[in-house]
Amino acid sequence: MTQLLRTFYQLSLLASFLFISQLSLAQDPFGNHSEPEFLDVEEAYKVTTNLESKNNQSFLSLNWTAEEGYYLYQHQFKLVVKNATQGFEIPLTLAPGKKKFDEYFDRELEVYYKSTSMSAQIPQLSLPYEISIQSQGCADAGLCYPPHKYFFRVESPNEVLPVDALTFTDVDVISIEPEIAAGTQAAPAEAEDVFIPYIMLLAILGGLILNLMPCVFPVLSLKALSFASQSQADSKSHKAHGWAYTAGAVGSFALIAIIILVAQSAGESLGWGFQLQNPVFVGFLVYLFFVMGLILSGFVTLAGGWMGWGQNLTSGDGLQASFFTGILAAVVASPCSGPFMATALGIAITQPPIVGLLIFSCLGFGMALPFLLLSYNPKLINLLPAPGVWMDTLKQFFSYPLFATGIWLLWVLGRQINVDAAILVLSGCLLICFGVWLSMRSPSSTIGKGIKTLSVLGMFILAISFALKTPSLRDGPEFAWVGYTPAKLEKLRQSNTPVFIDLTADWCITCKLNERVALNKADVHAKAKQLGIVMMKGDWTNEDPAITELLAEYGRNGVPLYLMYPNNGTEKAQVLPQILTKGAVLKAMEESVQ
Repeated sequence: MTQLLRTFYQLSLLASFLFISQLSLAQDPFGNHSEPEFLDVEEAYKVTTNLESKNNQSFLSLNWTAEEGYYLYQHQFKLVVKNATQGFEIPLTLAPGKKKFDEYFDRELEVYYKSTSMSAQIPQLSLPYEISIQSQGCADAGLCYPPHKYFFRVESPNEVLPVDALTFTDVDVISIEPEIAAGTQAAPAEAEDVFIPYIMLLAILGGLILNLMPCVFPVLSLKALSFASQSQADSKSHKAHGWAYTAGAVGSFALIAIIILVAQSAGESLGWGFQLQNPVFVGFLVYLFFVMGLILSGFVTLAGGWMGWGQNLTSGDGLQASFFTGILAAVVASPCSGPFMATALGIAITQPPIVGLLIFSCLGFGMALPFLLLSYNPKLINLLPAPGVWMDTLKQFFSYPLFATGIWLLWVLGRQINVDAAILVLSGCLLICFGVWLSMRSPSSTIGKGIKTLSVLGMFILAISFALKTPSLRDGPEFAWVGYTPAKLEKLRQSNTPVFIDLTADWCITCKLNERVALNKADVHAKAKQLGIVMMKGDWTNEDPAITELLAEYGRNGVPLYLMYPNNGTEKAQVLPQILTKGAVLKAMEESVQ
């Protein structure tokens, strides 16, 4: 019987292997598992510009061509002009496109195949000024490029020259509405007649439903623990805590309303959840949820001094804890929306400021209403279990939703800036954790205590600097790199074209440092363009036998490797140092064409 089962098992494995093999052959009957090669973005989409001046006005024409099988999104074109002191986002006059349901954006969009043209009226700016044109496209074979920018410099009224990157410092960019660009004044929209008490009721219901949203639940767990620990307190204390929580929530919603309404009156466009558009604010929120999670999990037990005061802001038993918990609940509720709430918010920003402020306050009141009612109903409070050991377990359990919220905020930060910013803030969390652990040590000597205090402060200051630094990590101008393949390299060498090759990987810290310090620089790519050097990149993040073979050819078994092939197709490449400087790269480029 045992032998029979063993035979059946072996036959099953064989059948599974044959099925998988046949499936692979059915997908690629010749065993060629090659993926389609895609063009570089500037090869797939080309733009030409023409600037004309008539009657003291400038008109810019853009003509786009897309390679066969590639298309451009109509809604992703963006035109910005700026000089050293001012900048404008200019509306474009676009031609109708082809309707296409796009899986990338999951909706029907207008796209352009083969070619399209567009135009814009440019405001009178002092020369020189620069033009940034953003576009985005996809290939029918399945690749969607990220938004790509083309840069141009205007030295004279009719001359537009391409450049690799903007050289002026950043300035505030003003969005010009199409009506204003055309020389007409847009008529102010009339406020819609609404029944304000009805909208206030919708706002209260919307705020009430916010308590069920995943982004608010972790904060509510803090308040639930607070009520459980105070179940034996007197009714006056319960009411005071209920009103303190309500004041924090309503006050925060009112403050958000004031900021939005003031910004809109100044011509800015802010909406619900605007504060989470600021990466620094998101970074500090990550720290806040991380520290609160450490407190609830029991890892952190802080007493006395400013640290104990900070803990009591949300996790203590005083009225200030209830107040700040209400504030925190309002802050983290801002990215959430639910039934009734969208209608109330939409109407609030169209009403006079005092009415809008009232509607926002009703949202905060609705969110605080369950705890306010609980504080006024002793019977409901008496149903809560008496304080005991179970509260420690529950408190530790509630730390995990807080950590989960921190992870979600890290994802938001990664989408706002890039993964580098998320890792930087995560490193800040590590510093905070180490600083907290260090603060709980008790050195015996005075010198040791001083070193401990300075080290803890240093950790916290460094973590704060990490959060403040996140906006500077935004991706800079994109430079044209050609993907490495042996066939491309061979073809370029046969034509005596100098080639610079960067063999890199996302997990290679030295590679990323060299890219930031020496390779992704405007003057380096300008020099390459001047000398006719092709900049080629081989990405070894995932296994690639062709890159492995090239590494082995030059006696390497890992990245980085930087090769400068001269314009003589018979000579071997010059191997550059693993730690690059911009000067070394420029010198190697100049030597390659001598």
